[in-house]
Amino acid sequence: MSYDFTEDQRAFQETARRFAREKLAPGYQRREVEGCIDRGLVREMGRLGLIAPELPEQFGGLGAPSLTSGLIAEAIGYADINAAYIQILGSLNGKIIAAHASSELARQWLPRLVSGDVIVAIGLTEPRGGSDAAHLALSARREGDRYFLKGEKSSISMADQADAVVLFARTGTPDSGARGVSAFLVPMNTPGVTTSRYNDLGSKAIGRSSIFFDDVVVPIENRLADEGAGFVQVMQGFDFSRALIGLQVLGSAQASLDESWAYVQERKAFGAPLSKNQGVIFPLAEAETMLEAIRQLCYRTLALKDAGKPHTAEAAMCKWLAPKTAVDVIHQCLLTHGHYGWSLDLPHQQRLRDVMGLEIGDGTAQIMKLIIAREKLKGAAK
Repeated sequence: MSYDFTEDQRAFQETARRFAREKLAPGYQRREVEGCIDRGLVREMGRLGLIAPELPEQFGGLGAPSLTSGLIAEAIGYADINAAYIQILGSLNGKIIAAHASSELARQWLPRLVSGDVIVAIGLTEPRGGSDAAHLALSARREGDRYFLKGEKSSISMADQADAVVLFARTGTPDSGARGVSAFLVPMNTPGVTTSRYNDLGSKAIGRSSIFFDDVVVPIENRLADEGAGFVQVMQGFDFSRALIGLQVLGSAQASLDESWAYVQERKAFGAPLSKNQGVIFPLAEAETMLEAIRQLCYRTLALKDAGKPHTAEAAMCKWLAPKTAVDVIHQCLLTHGHYGWSLDLPHQQRLRDVMGLEIGDGTAQIMKLIIAREKLKGAAK
């Protein structure tokens, strides 16, 4: 599978790198303290075409290949993994809305999503578990041309910063499984919607919350696709976002690794730079190898998507291997910096905490391995 970058893709990559270097990197640690991402930065990302560029031009996008979004997520993740989530949310939810919303609803929300004027969260996980998406409890009861939403979503990223949420709810009976799940676009200022933020170990600039729906009224026009089609929508969307997340976390790990290569050349011990010690540089060389291998896997997954070829197993590989490897690499970089690395003044500790959350969010390693096994067994049975 070829994925030679086009001139346009390299231009996007350079734009994202410059924006990340000049606007995002200086405030990475400050945004953790503030607990949010400044809307001015989000709008600037939008003006530069760095949010959901793969969406059709009719909705404000650029019709770019999916691989372009991956290059952007990696470049932004290098400076601020949390800011990269803006782009990933935009791509994930933008594709769902573009494919399944009415043309009027799509025109109302998508241009503003692409421009950075609104943020749309995704509401799937519930208190009883995040991986069993086919058995949701939050109910959507239809009465005429309206739905009444009742229940709770938990562990929803950016819930208290978002303007709307792509919400998955049960419209069928409790035993209807995946066939009873429907999707809705719900503005967060709708009466009856409230949030409660968690006190998390990392990703504080994004934030994670529960969202409560107390008989929230949503018009039928805000339903995405047919009733009962929600489960298919979210599963298809995750094949895209999992590869983007892989590149998002690799960008963060690469930043720590680059800083470590510079450090071992400057820091001296026993009369020589640390770079003269094989015990110091071999782990960095191994880390460089692993990051490059996984980067190619992520690129290939997005290239398969752009070619219209199956990529579910590859996306799952990206999602479990990239966060685990990124955590290992950043941890090694922290140790390489010695007692300096243990300081809160350096970003390694924050990157470690921010990346670690993605070993859980958007699908655990165990679920990803089940998906890979299922896809491979399906192929072996033919």
